[in-house]
Formats: sequence, C-alpha cells, structure tokens
Amino acid sequence: MKRDLLAAAILLLGFFLLVLLLLVVDVRPIGPHGSSVGLAGLNGAVHRAIGVHPIWYSVTDWLGLTAFLPALVFAGIGFSQLLRTRSLHRVDSSLLVLGASYLVVLLLYVFFELVVVNHRPILIDGNLEASFPSSHTMAVVSVMGTACVQLRRYVANTLVGRCLQGTAMLVVAITVLGRLYSGVHWFTDIVGGVLLGSAIVLVFRGATSGEGQ
Repeated sequence: MKRDLLAAAILLLGFFLLVLLLLVVDVRPIGPHGSSVGLAGLNGAVHRAIGVHPIWYSVTDWLGLTAFLPALVFAGIGFSQLLRTRSLHRVDSSLLVLGASYLVVLLLYVFFELVVVNHRPILIDGNLEASFPSSHTMAVVSVMGTACVQLRRYVANTLVGRCLQGTAMLVVAITVLGRLYSGVHWFTDIVGGVLLGSAIVLVFRGATSGEGQ
C-alpha cells in the first residue's frame, strides 16, 4: 500500500509541476484565436509534426464509451450486494472505494472545464474548448486501470482474467495514442491526463490492497 501511495504522490507532484510549467514557461499565443499555450515550443512542434486527423477524434470518442462498461458492471455488483445484504457496510469495500474514484474523475472533469490551463489546438464545432488535461485520457486510464485491479478479485479463471485485462490495456493504449494522433490536444494535455489517471489507479490499488486478490 505504501509503495502504491508513494508512486501516486510522485505522479501527482509531476502533474502539478507540469501545470506550473504550462502557466509560466514559454507561454505564447499559438492556439486558435490567439489563445496562449504554455510550453509553446514543445507543444507546437509536436502538433505540427503530427497534424490533425479527425477520424481518430471520432474513434477515440467512441472507444471511450467502453469505459462505461466496467463501471456499469462493478456498479451492478455493488448494487446487488446492497440489495442482498441490505447494508452498505456489507458491500465489498473495494467497490465503495471504486465508486469514490469514479466521483473523483467526474469532479476533476468539471474542475478543469471551469479552470482553463490551455485551450485546444483546433476549434471544435467552431468553439474554443478547454484542453488540459485530456479528460478523455484521464477517464479511460483511471476506469480501465482500476478495472484491471478489480478483475483480479472477481474473475477466478486466470486465462479469462488476463484476456480481460489485456483488452482493457489495449483500449487504454489506443485511446492515449489515438487522442494524441487526432491532433485535438496538445502533447502536454495527454501527459497530464495519463499522470492524473494513473495516480487515481495507484491510490485505488493502495487503498484496497488489504482485500483478497
């Protein structure tokens, strides 16, 4: 547990350092409508090298919907336990912590929609939208990552469990790389989403490490 929480703290420290750098280092108006972007040299270079690929924006949008599947499954398990035992205290504690992690993701999504660090490198439907961190990346990394932890507890068949975990990690990889390749985010947006999402997974794993695997 201590190792996981320490790793999560390091990731969060890296995230806050990244935010600080974006706010004060190489801030220039390279975005749409002259919007300012931190670490403009790095972000601009990566964006120019990759370009914009709208098809991957659509693909990752649809792929992101798969993150709802494990969330619904584990919510269903928790609800069935609640109905059966009629006591919240008898619901698996890992499911309660998992629900709390989903709430954290939602709150972070709302927060960074209101507190804008960077705007997107392109207009979406003619609108300038908040871009940092990539909430899509954060959500998929955190939901699929915590799902991998839970699968060790709820899937007895090792082969099935590994196949499901491998599928979840494939979804994460395609989403992260596809979101970057789509060109709808700056490079640092993707990095920020991965840092936050991974920190949530590590906190969850550390907080539930006492439960059987």
